Amino acid sequence: MSYPRWLPLESNPEFVNSLGMKLSWQFGDVYGLDPELLSMVPRPVCAVLLLFPVTEKYEAYKQEEEDRLKKQPQEVSPNIFFMRQTISNACGTIGLIHAVANNLAHLQFESGSPLKKFVELTCKMNPEERGAFLEKDESIRITHESSAQEGQTEAPSLDDKVNLHFIAFVNVGGQLYELDGRKPFPIRHGKTSEGTLLEDAVEVCKTFMARDPQEIHFTIIALSKD
Repeated sequence: MSYPRWLPLESNPEFVNSLGMKLSWQFGDVYGLDPELLSMVPRPVCAVLLLFPVTEKYEAYKQEEEDRLKKQPQEVSPNIFFMRQTISNACGTIGLIHAVANNLAHLQFESGSPLKKFVELTCKMNPEERGAFLEKDESIRITHESSAQEGQTEAPSLDDKVNLHFIAFVNVGGQLYELDGRKPFPIRHGKTSEGTLLEDAVEVCKTFMARDPQEIHFTIIALSKD
């Protein structure tokens, strides 16, 4: 099956500004995982994005996890906004949508925000319908590709294979959820709170790093109160 393909995004916190979210909350890099460096991240944090390499070890784990959870499904909140990824290289934008759509109570938007409009139009759709709807959303596609072209490094071509992937971690109903558009459903990782979301998400991120200890291309971004 052939999927639409976008240019891949860098790990660039400034991308969100171009989609019409007001700057009362902003994405910023997390520079280290020890408590001292985590304490430097502005609080509160309402979402965390992880950029990580997709390796053979990760793909094997992903399939094992999917098989296990299909046999023993997790109880998942009906209030989660989750969407499937049907566009190659759109994981950065989908991670951003997951972070924002599950925190509407915290965030404010500019008039005509493409991001807010997308969430409003898709809020009653299922995950597959949301993915298909994004394929036709020209305002988000154009903003995504403009941001990809404006990154600090030269954007790869549409045909280049990119093995880095974005996922989001959010707090819904006091539970930490991993939202990955390549997976068929959200993954619940246990209890969390507004005060501990960053630390709780980082603990899960550490398991990704431990699975591929020879890899170094991991980046964590937090959506924090400015």
